[in-house]
Amino acid sequence: MNQSDSIVIIPTYNEKENIEKIIRAVFSLEKVFHILVIDDGSPDGTAQIVKGLMAGEFADRLFILERSGKQGLGTAYIAGFRWALEHTYEYVFEMDADFSHDPADLPRLYAACHDEGYDVAVGSRYVSGVNVVNWPIGRILMSYGASIYVRLVTGFPVRDTTAGFVCYRRRVLQTIELDKIRFKGYGFQIEMKYTAYKIGFRIKEVSVVFVNRREGTSKMSGGIFSEAFFGVMRLRWDGWTRRYPKLPCA
Repeated sequence: MNQSDSIVIIPTYNEKENIEKIIRAVFSLEKVFHILVIDDGSPDGTAQIVKGLMAGEFADRLFILERSGKQGLGTAYIAGFRWALEHTYEYVFEMDADFSHDPADLPRLYAACHDEGYDVAVGSRYVSGVNVVNWPIGRILMSYGASIYVRLVTGFPVRDTTAGFVCYRRRVLQTIELDKIRFKGYGFQIEMKYTAYKIGFRIKEVSVVFVNRREGTSKMSGGIFSEAFFGVMRLRWDGWTRRYPKLPCA
């Protein structure tokens, strides 16, 4: 059996063009990772592809949670975090299915936590310039501007606050009160990192190149950006008034 201390959570909705390729890319790495797919009732057969791979060559390291209908990125990750904690993984990763996040960067995020001792490793598009390929200029400006906005409002020092390519150590997810995480889209990514920061966990940004999806359809929407914009004000208020959990002993 391929044992691993690491699980990669991949939320999916209609990713039949990408899902088998991304699974094989992760499993081709020298470092052994497991994968948990969270599928929100994809009508295109994404879940069936995953289950076919589970029944065959990847039975011991590929898993799936199926949910009915689109319930939001944040709730998918929360479900995945809870599953990972129940199954005793030490390092829990967020990653997209569409190759916008390069699986070859997973070991670099792992090393930041496992070897360097950080609690959270963020695959950052903006820590060394703007490392984005094939995005429309309007979307780049919106995303980069959102991260600047978060830093200005909250004082949060992470440069890529909306990044969805992240490694969390187990103790971070055990300490964050997951039932109090409110946001579902970009706001979810900001809220998770900001909460970890306020508790006192050590965060490292690892420079990565983000490549716009080549196949399938983007799930981005104006509502996701709106949630992030107004949610940041609420996070700033929480920073003043909320009593965060205490940093656990190492």
